[in-house]
Amino acid sequence: MARLLIHVEGQTEESFVNEILRDHLVARGYHSVDARIVGNARLRQRRGGIRSWPSVKKDIVRHLKSDPGCVATTMVDFYALPQDGTNAWLGRATATQADTRARSSHIQKAIQKDLESEMGGEFNAARFVPYVVMHEFEGLLFSDCDSFSRAIGRPDLAARFGAIREQFVMPEDINDSSETAPSKRVEGLFPGYQKPLLGALAILEIGLSRICDECPNFKEWLTRLESLS
Repeated sequence: MARLLIHVEGQTEESFVNEILRDHLVARGYHSVDARIVGNARLRQRRGGIRSWPSVKKDIVRHLKSDPGCVATTMVDFYALPQDGTNAWLGRATATQADTRARSSHIQKAIQKDLESEMGGEFNAARFVPYVVMHEFEGLLFSDCDSFSRAIGRPDLAARFGAIREQFVMPEDINDSSETAPSKRVEGLFPGYQKPLLGALAILEIGLSRICDECPNFKEWLTRLESLS
């Protein structure tokens, strides 16, 4: 049975992995599933709070080399992913495609190729599964606005969350700016929103199957992880 390490951006994603995704994937055959934060929560208040790709790559390479039986993956937000200078994530600055899934795929392919080059010709590429969340973890919560609003104790916001959701083809399209990113929209309606706690509660209420129905990029990632267990 494989071991899985998920390199995540912050506490919200860490809670999601440890409280929800771990049990789901262990039930499908993984020996263990653990999260490791690669971001800096304090710096995350500014765009570019997550560590640079070269720095994160070193962590992933170290893990893959020290544990030949493991699988590694990333779970980082497209929103605020560094794209300039030495902190840049490969492909982020050139991910300008109109299609949401194409943008995430563009970055994922770039970092996959770079990591494979670092690991060398004998590396089994299936052991690394890059995933970029479009555009932000909170976007996944718009998969079921009624469940989302109930989970955070604000059923009165269901219609307003739903109105945001209806502006887009899928939750992963909810867009990328300091005013319109998913978390900014949620915080605008609910100033007391506590991301790590309430985000995990919302996912529990919504359910992974519902998110997969609404978010094809997330579904593709989860399906790949399931197939490698």
